[in-house]
Amino acid sequence: MLTLYQREECPYCHKVRQKMTDLGLTYTVVNVSREREQRQELYSVSGQYLIPVLVDGETVITDSDQIVAYLEKNYRRA
Repeated sequence: MLTLYQREECPYCHKVRQKMTDLGLTYTVVNVSREREQRQELYSVSGQYLIPVLVDGETVITDSDQIVAYLEKNYRRA
C-alpha cells in the first residue's frame, strides 16, 4: 500500500501526486500540519519533518525527485 505524506499547496507534493495519477496508482494521502511541532507521525515514519514522503510497505522515500524516480522504476507500466 502506498501512503503519501503531503500538503495540498506544496508544489513538490503536487509533482508526486501528478506522477502517481499518471501511473494510475491508488494511494492513501496523509495531510500533515503546517506546524512542525504537529508532524510527529511524519517524523516517526521518516525521521524528518520535510514533505513529501512516500511509504511503500517497508520502504520510505523522501524528496520529490527520488519519489518520482522510485515510482517510475517500480510502477511504470510496460
